[in-house]
Amino acid sequence: MRIGVDVGGTNTDAVLMDGAAVVSSTKTPTTANVSEGIAKALRAVIEDSGIDRAKIDGVMIGTTHFTNAVVERKHLTPTACIRLGLPATVCLPPMVDWPDDLRELVGGNAHLAHGGHEFDGREISAYQPEEVREIAQKIRDAGLDAIAISSVFSPVNSTFEEQSAEIVRSVIPGANITLSSEIGRIGLLERENAAIMNSCLRQLAARTVDGFKAALDELNIEAPFYISQNDGTLMNADFAKEYPVLTFASGPTNSMRGAAFLSGLRDAIVVDVGGTTTDIGVLQHGFPRVAALAVDIGGVRTNFRMPDTYSIGLGGGSLVQAATPLNPPIAMGGSEAGGIKVGPRSVGYELTEKALVFGGDVLTATDVIVASAAEDIGDASAVSHLDAELVSAVQARIMEMITIAVDRMKTSATPVPVIVVGGGSILVTGAIEGASEIIKPDHFPVANAIGAAIAQVGGECDRIFSLADLSRNEALDQAKAEASERAVNAGASAESIEIVDVEEVPLAYLPGNATRIMVKAIGDLVEA
Repeated sequence: MRIGVDVGGTNTDAVLMDGAAVVSSTKTPTTANVSEGIAKALRAVIEDSGIDRAKIDGVMIGTTHFTNAVVERKHLTPTACIRLGLPATVCLPPMVDWPDDLRELVGGNAHLAHGGHEFDGREISAYQPEEVREIAQKIRDAGLDAIAISSVFSPVNSTFEEQSAEIVRSVIPGANITLSSEIGRIGLLERENAAIMNSCLRQLAARTVDGFKAALDELNIEAPFYISQNDGTLMNADFAKEYPVLTFASGPTNSMRGAAFLSGLRDAIVVDVGGTTTDIGVLQHGFPRVAALAVDIGGVRTNFRMPDTYSIGLGGGSLVQAATPLNPPIAMGGSEAGGIKVGPRSVGYELTEKALVFGGDVLTATDVIVASAAEDIGDASAVSHLDAELVSAVQARIMEMITIAVDRMKTSATPVPVIVVGGGSILVTGAIEGASEIIKPDHFPVANAIGAAIAQVGGECDRIFSLADLSRNEALDQAKAEASERAVNAGASAESIEIVDVEEVPLAYLPGNATRIMVKAIGDLVEA
């Protein structure tokens, strides 16, 4: 049996699964102390099911903790960056595109050195070990031990990054070093940004993962635990401590994977409605469609794998305002149309205290849905005074917002299935234009935790091949083998490996018939 946990900004969801069956599920408020919230959720599903803790095979946890740290500018470790690429790249130094406040918080300690490669593996300039050693001494003298190392086209040849890491460790024993080739894709600045962010989050990652471990120990759960990544796959606890940035956007990813599992569909649009926002994503072959462009995290451009999602300020706690005065008074919101405003402001996790149906004095989207008799939540008599025309207009505005967001994520006018999940999905009460069908599967409120519980292990290859030296099929075979090997090394069963995505991009601006090939492989977790 597996337990899936998703730690969100508002709720911590947990689900106990026996194979494909959901045995027990719960939603609890997220706490400031992460381990307390997780322990409460785990205890709830265990006590509800009466399961013997010894029968739990694994605990899969998804968290927004590290994304929030960057967005909120909290718990970040000052980090130095060494870039290998002189004399090229000097015009755009490391962290050049960072927001000023974040660059200052991280330290802005950047150094350039000779090295780097062309796309075909040729050196840009001769590597100079002593130059790197002098830089490492400067970093040590500055009192820093978190270092990110990047090199031009290091995904093609990572030798210079690895040599530099050895030198830095000899100067700064125990240094926290992130190599950009281990995280990002082709594209120097975005890959380098991801490496810097990873290094500045590692101390927080160690504390957070230890907190997860403490929660399991408190409940005498001896099963191994894993952290969900932003591509819908898993990594073990030790790997999560090393690469916390790989958890970015894992929440929406878990919801989409859970939606695919619950609905049985592999290609569809997923609408995940929470307490404050609605995230819309696209399923391709059962996994989230990956964003093709650089993704902004806290104002910083990165290019590691991230789901292509679109978020709007609509959720169960969204504030509602009408053009005509209502009683009780209503807080201002946004998304105005026809005198109706819904969101983006929200009562969030205070929904059960501030909404009218829960004894509060604020009109929320949830109150409107209860007033329409679409759902029976809380005290319906508290919203019986709402005008029927107002209720109808708010419902229409909510569906308009969702329809526009779904249409934005579609790539053609062809109708496609839409899967609705999340605790706030009670807001979806009408038709969505462009949807061939609307599916709200069983256990939809905890689809995110289910996505974490059923996650597999993945591996990826993103390389540039010169088809002047080998055939297209040979290049594809090499990329598939590399992705499969990485999946196995991450803990996947070799017999279960499946190639789920292959993408080829001819690079006409490079010589030698260069082609970028991206391959994703997934497999079932080898049970301990």
